Amino acid sequence: MPIKEYPLEARRTPNVRRLFLFAALSLFLGIPAWPQEYKPSEAARKDGKVVVYGSLEDEQLTRIKNNFEKKTGITIDYWRASNAKILDRAITEHRARKPLFDVILNNEDPMQIMLQEGILAKYDSPAIKNFSKDAIHPELGVRYRNVIIGIVYNSVIVKPAEAPRSLDDLVKPQYRGKLVMPDPTQHSLTTQWLASLHRIMGKDKADKFIRDLAAARPALVESVSPAADRVVSGETPIAIAFVKFAFEYGKKGAPIDYVRLGRMLGDGHYVALSAKAARPDAAKAFVDFFLGEESMKIMAEMGEFVNRKGIYPPLKDADKIEFVPMDHLGTKGFAEKKEEYKKLFLQ
Repeated sequence: MPIKEYPLEARRTPNVRRLFLFAALSLFLGIPAWPQEYKPSEAARKDGKVVVYGSLEDEQLTRIKNNFEKKTGITIDYWRASNAKILDRAITEHRARKPLFDVILNNEDPMQIMLQEGILAKYDSPAIKNFSKDAIHPELGVRYRNVIIGIVYNSVIVKPAEAPRSLDDLVKPQYRGKLVMPDPTQHSLTTQWLASLHRIMGKDKADKFIRDLAAARPALVESVSPAADRVVSGETPIAIAFVKFAFEYGKKGAPIDYVRLGRMLGDGHYVALSAKAARPDAAKAFVDFFLGEESMKIMAEMGEFVNRKGIYPPLKDADKIEFVPMDHLGTKGFAEKKEEYKKLFLQ
């Protein structure tokens, strides 16, 4: 049988040829070209690329990016920055009526502000069915991961039997001088964590704990990573920091573990479309792929607490943690709490 000649335009488009061959091979082998929940449209492939702003770590996004580009021929331009910088840039572009991003990955507080500004669009991905109802915001969509804050400690200096077993334990005399935490007057996530403790402790108990914590004079650093570094070095063996550090530092051989508190506060991270996306179809294709099993497993394997059902990080007892979302403070709320904590922790 003679080989069929395709139109010159198709022969000049390698991405289209690769997609055709991949689909044909999949059909021949009796397997779907893509999972049922993820079928990129022809319009998405014609968009050619998608611009993503996000706070997700480069290593994780790079692995997802490589897989997405290989399977779709759609390229990803990724700009990574802090939560606040992403918010500032998105607002600046929006008010100048020159939005450049198609998709944004960020934590809830900035996403709520962008939602109020009219920067984000609602999109119900087909992948949504694989996430629990409590991980779905009516307007922001899927909360793809939880960044959980708890107690981590150096398990050589502080033996597991001697480690604190609750938040209340942190203010006991035996741990004085051994605790480090991000400065709540500078680190917004810690500000939010303290302000949300009433969700797991009750208001009166939380207020007392915050006063006692400040009186214990913990070492204050600029962020969660320096806090974890001091735990690993043994300089300050107990920290209020991300629980995932127990996995991330542990896989490098550091003697670090976390306290099983059961209910833990954390920050939810969402993925959303720009209301003015220049490439809306490619943007939807990226969101569908990002929320798919393959991408969520990549993140979980790297220590993230993703919300897709049945997927957990390789951290002992991770499936037993009950995530409690923190309060949405807003600009005014953050300013008020930072001033309140300045009086408690710095004076």
